[in-house]
Amino acid sequence: MPNVRQVNTYWNWNDVHNADLYLGGLEQLRDNNATSQQRAQFIVSELRKLGISSAFQNYAFDASTGPMKGTNAYGVLVSPRASGSEAMVISASWLSRIGEGDGSLNLRGVATLLALASFLKRKGLVEWCSCFFTISTAGYSLWAKDIVVVVSDGYLEGMHAWLAAYHGSSQSNLNTDSLALTSGVIWTALNIDYPAHSLSHLGIFFEGLNGRLPNQDLLNSVQRISQKEGVPVIVYDHLDQVELDDSLSFVPNSLRENLQVSAYSSRARNIIRQFGYQVRGRPSGIHGLFHQFRIDAVTMFAVPATGPHGFHAIGRIIESTLRTTNNLLERLHASFFFYVLTGPDRFLKIGSYLPSAVLISVAMMFGGLKAWTDAAWVLNVADEKPGATKKWSRRRRPILIVLGIMGVTHVLGVLLLSVVTSSQFIKHRESNMLDVYS
Repeated sequence: MPNVRQVNTYWNWNDVHNADLYLGGLEQLRDNNATSQQRAQFIVSELRKLGISSAFQNYAFDASTGPMKGTNAYGVLVSPRASGSEAMVISASWLSRIGEGDGSLNLRGVATLLALASFLKRKGLVEWCSCFFTISTAGYSLWAKDIVVVVSDGYLEGMHAWLAAYHGSSQSNLNTDSLALTSGVIWTALNIDYPAHSLSHLGIFFEGLNGRLPNQDLLNSVQRISQKEGVPVIVYDHLDQVELDDSLSFVPNSLRENLQVSAYSSRARNIIRQFGYQVRGRPSGIHGLFHQFRIDAVTMFAVPATGPHGFHAIGRIIESTLRTTNNLLERLHASFFFYVLTGPDRFLKIGSYLPSAVLISVAMMFGGLKAWTDAAWVLNVADEKPGATKKWSRRRRPILIVLGIMGVTHVLGVLLLSVVTSSQFIKHRESNMLDVYS
């Protein structure tokens, strides 16, 4: 797992004040019913004031529900310490994921993103102390990768258009401008969703298109960093301890008030919700669109509350997470890509639930054998005239031959697996690879 222990975080109350100022400008755009173009122009102008190269992108979808169009705004913060071949993305959509993008605005998420852009662009100060005086010298940068800042229009459609243009993928019902600014290969992406005034917990959304999941080390890093900053982490947007539904009134009060039963109910709720996203193949946020391009991404959702956390806490979490992913020398690969989260720090690995899938496949095999035997019955018509007698006859269906074929294929699979995992095969492959690179 990436190193999540950062010595210092530099996000402070001046950055919180900047976020409040950006929020005021965004609220004014909302009150004036600004168009997508006007919103994007405001964001681009603010990024350019910071000295960040930025541009906007128009797009239009011809969807079955009607045409959809909008304008994305984005900027590229170039790292002075790298060649620009690698990048990280921080993003925020104009609409929040509350209600799956039903119209709730993500103004504080966008304000946090703009304040982060200002913070990331600002050069740090290095203090050199001597016995007599202190000299402050500007000029160092923490970042070894380019940082791409994206404010996507709408909910999913804006980020989909931006990613399609960035990676050069085409779609028949999508018309989009080409990107004037690009960077290198994107390794990780963090999406900020902060729809309310304050937050009590940080929710993690991680499912992507067609059930794809990010590497679990990214989730673990966010969880540990948030815990270090004093912000509790939950899976999705519901709290860990929940009361049993009123429809289960037949459950005794002793069980309903039991903490272990409540915790079990919460974990079961997380599992059911994750399976729901994966079965439908829909992403749980705009982060899920990154997974199709082999980019590990999550949405950091500020669970609405009256307190006690705000811009200060979420800014420090994002800064530390960016510094963690900035330290990566290769893509995340050492942890799981298949898992079921029961809680922010508990999961079921694939070996725990794979046996149930195997049992289901065995049942399907026997169901197929039954269909094979049932297909042996055919209808014979003695005479084509109306009212002629119809008889069912049974064809020969050799079950043993079918079982023999299935058994042989399974044996061949086991033999092939044992060969490719043998020590001799691995040594031979490594020696061949050394010959190729020598």
